[in-house]
Amino acid sequence: MALYAQPPTSYSVPTTAPIEHRFNPYSDNGGTILAIAGKDFSVIAGDTRQSEGYSIQTRYARKVWQLTDKVVLATNGFAADGNNFVKRVKQRLEWYEHAHHKPMGLKSIARMIQTILYGKRFFPYYVYNILGGIEEDGSGAVYSFDPVGSYEREACRAAGAAQSLIQPFLDNQVYFKNQQPAPGSAPFVPGNLPLSTILSLVVDSFTSATERHIEVGDGMEIYVVMNRGRNTDDLLGPGILAESMHVEELGALGEGGGEKTFLVTSPLKRD
Repeated sequence: MALYAQPPTSYSVPTTAPIEHRFNPYSDNGGTILAIAGKDFSVIAGDTRQSEGYSIQTRYARKVWQLTDKVVLATNGFAADGNNFVKRVKQRLEWYEHAHHKPMGLKSIARMIQTILYGKRFFPYYVYNILGGIEEDGSGAVYSFDPVGSYEREACRAAGAAQSLIQPFLDNQVYFKNQQPAPGSAPFVPGNLPLSTILSLVVDSFTSATERHIEVGDGMEIYVVMNRGRNTDDLLGPGILAESMHVEELGALGEGGGEKTFLVTSPLKRD
């Protein structure tokens, strides 16, 4: 019995350290998005760089998508989840239009997105969403979402890699934080800035973010959604946009209610 009192050395003494196995289904692909609401328009923008760590996967990856003639969605985070989420939202919108013979409104789309995200809360889409467009009363609106569906309506919101750089700037310029009106003048009201001013803020935001953040750059796409009957001179007029910026009017996705959507593109630094 003494021969079997002690187990063999190879069984009792481990010869290698434990090996840890881990699988992470998520990845952060960088980039930045933002949206600003105006009185009768909304501006939604994003850069086009997709990266992982110090590697640039592509210099053109869309982050902003036109859902209807009045609604645009911007996504940022895990690119694969973002593309799948946009596909699912477009499918739900198509089902709604077939059933009700009209496109879904902005407020209803925001609620639908909240339901989709919350339904996946135990294995969530790793995506931060910003929804912008025109409400039924003709006013511009922006809704921001976290990955599990918490959302709110705001005058402006930035998300993504450069959020910590851009959001304080928007808080100061759009929400007028740490600003005081001149004596005798009217108080500041967020959401009433002219379109030309908002376009300048968007360009300055992405230009400065590109200088300070390696995950932002290459190109910029700006969607401008205008209420029906609104004048377009503050977008298409001479001297409004820089020479390097290109603007085109997008066609109506449905029957169209007179709303107009413009796509403004501009290059950013590529290093």
